[in-house]
Amino acid sequence: MIATLEYVDILDRAELLGDMIIHSDVVKAFQKARHELNTDPEAQKLIKAFNDIKIQYEDVQRFGRYHPDYNEIMKKVRTTKREMDMHDKVANYKIAERNLQRLLDEISEYVAFSVSKDIKVPKDGAALTDGCGCGSGGSCGCGGSKAS
Repeated sequence: MIATLEYVDILDRAELLGDMIIHSDVVKAFQKARHELNTDPEAQKLIKAFNDIKIQYEDVQRFGRYHPDYNEIMKKVRTTKREMDMHDKVANYKIAERNLQRLLDEISEYVAFSVSKDIKVPKDGAALTDGCGCGSGGSCGCGGSKAS
């Protein structure tokens, strides 16, 4: 591709947008929540316990209900995950992560739809919001919502 002044200008503006995002309150809140999560010994202990039980869960999933420890492991997974999710630092991190994902989704959608309403926009955070998650903005007919 031949670099034109317009192309260089677009890249400069994209870099500026990236800098604005990095210095935004949403990113700062995310970084703070991540730091607090990573430095909290109790939260790290809960995360490790959940990751350990997940390994057992994956083994149980290979055999399903026929695994001799199926009920016990399934119960442990749910209780361990709940304990982890209820910890303040984990909950704060998940909220900050969702807020950052929402910001990035909105920016992607805004840029794409400013070019054409028919552009499919990837939405990694679609599971956190209403909609189908296909990223098409509802044009696929699955029930996702278009940008307002």
